[in-house]
Amino acid sequence: MTATHNIFSDVPAEIRGEFFQDILRSDHVRIERIVSHGEKAKLNVHKSPDGFWYDQQENEWVLLVAGTAELSFADGRRVALLPGDHLLIPAHTRHRVEKTDPEQDTIWLAVHF
Repeated sequence: MTATHNIFSDVPAEIRGEFFQDILRSDHVRIERIVSHGEKAKLNVHKSPDGFWYDQQENEWVLLVAGTAELSFADGRRVALLPGDHLLIPAHTRHRVEKTDPEQDTIWLAVHF
């Protein structure tokens, strides 16, 4: 029998930065849950380190499930995300997390292919 899981369950209480968890992985696709803690965690509000850019080998489709976030791209674009917003980030598109929700966890669903 197949087990049922919930994207909001088992979020670690204390993490630094982001928490990455593979939900599904195959030779051609990886689906992961990403959790970014806000100020309520009294740790670091999640954002990419200064000067850091993601530059991934694969395409990434990302859906913001909870919280809010802002991404920036090396070409100068900035994208604010609300729950339900999603976008495709083509491979080797340099991007970073500028900020996440300071009042609650920000939960992302990312599909890498």
